[in-house]
Amino acid sequence: MSQPTPSTPLDTSKARLIGLSVRSLAFIAENPTLILLGVLVILVLAAGSIQPRYLTVAGLRTTLLQAAPLGILAGAQTILMLAGGIDLSVTMIATGAAYVAANQSPNGAAIAILLGIVVGLLAGSVNGVGVAVFRVNPLIMTLAMSGILLGLFTAWTQTILKGSTQVAGFIKTISAGSFWDNRIPYSVVVWALIALLLIWLLRRTGWGRLIYATGDNEVAVRLAGVQVWQVRISAYAMAGVLGAVAGILLAGRTGAVDLQLASTFLLPSIAAAVIGGTSIFGGVGGYGGTILGALILSVLNSILTFLNVGQAIQQVVYGLIVLALAWGYAGLTRRG
Repeated sequence: MSQPTPSTPLDTSKARLIGLSVRSLAFIAENPTLILLGVLVILVLAAGSIQPRYLTVAGLRTTLLQAAPLGILAGAQTILMLAGGIDLSVTMIATGAAYVAANQSPNGAAIAILLGIVVGLLAGSVNGVGVAVFRVNPLIMTLAMSGILLGLFTAWTQTILKGSTQVAGFIKTISAGSFWDNRIPYSVVVWALIALLLIWLLRRTGWGRLIYATGDNEVAVRLAGVQVWQVRISAYAMAGVLGAVAGILLAGRTGAVDLQLASTFLLPSIAAAVIGGTSIFGGVGGYGGTILGALILSVLNSILTFLNVGQAIQQVVYGLIVLALAWGYAGLTRRG
């Protein structure tokens, strides 16, 4: 009978290292919010070390002003990714809504905001019908919608939308103004209200449970008697409305609109959702993590700006983040 081979110190060290790695991965999986908060704090401190004035009320306020529209756009992506979709047209929807709001601003802020949101609702609903009813791949459908909207608004700015590109004063105040001794932006309050609504919808309502279920197993949901096409259309319609709100806030922050108003926010909106833990394969994640993802990217943007990194490199960074995390999720799925 052979005797068991005694373990060497190297084998023991290797076993301890493997055990530590497993425990570390388990901690990260069980406490993603703590990890994201830690990353956010580290980035804030790094930004403060590069530019000390960043750690002032004015510096943090600037980051929040940028994070609000990004967080709302990322909310649209979160809903769709949870349902197994995505929207490559959301930033063009935002731009279109901003154009309509600016054009209608002479008629009053209420009319301007309402018609801007209608643009988002209609465009999002069309996306939903294409994806859910005609079974067009979400990437193809929303990419086509982006191109269609760009063409339409390029033509309309010279015809039916020709005129004012300045938004109403109320929209400027809500988008770029602040209260409490100029400390808290109004746009952050708008974002907070939307965040509370989205978290409640996703966690506490039947609609939210159907969104998760559709992304997790569409076939099982359909066999359970649920009209999946209705769920998908409602998700895309909601995403369109969120895109419109973000576009109006962006227009108010800059004071005017152009066809490139929101274009740079597409990759960050996807990256914020992915960083926050929303799976690109559907059914896993939530808006709470997306909020932290939007804040992390906004601070990262400030750091890159302080380092004089151009917009092109920033887009490369966001793209690499999305690719890295998508690869990570794919690996976890294969192991699962």
